Amino acid sequence: MNKLLAQDFGKIKLPGEITTRYGTEGGAAIGKLIQTIIYVLIIGAGIYALINFVVAGYSFMSAGDDAKKVAGAWAKIWQTAIGLAVAAGSFVLAAIFGQLIFGDPLFILKPTIPTQ
Repeated sequence: MNKLLAQDFGKIKLPGEITTRYGTEGGAAIGKLIQTIIYVLIIGAGIYALINFVVAGYSFMSAGDDAKKVAGAWAKIWQTAIGLAVAAGSFVLAAIFGQLIFGDPLFILKPTIPTQ
């Protein structure tokens, strides 16, 4: 029965866009795709933090003598700094956990899915 199915359907091939961009090996292609998604999310967090810093700095400068506006601007600056530290610290934590659990600090940061 299994040989019959293998003859009828053959091997499943990856879509053309994935194979041209990420390689022909299935596990490596999916791992690189996940890695690219992670990097795009981190870059997006950095750009968002930069925009928040600029907006909070502008609101701090335009607050004048209003204590509530100054406190709100400082809160936004601190929240942005903490979010940026979490985004940057995630790389450090991923490397530490990768080293402790898998013996390779890049195991989580550059995932590969083993194939046959």
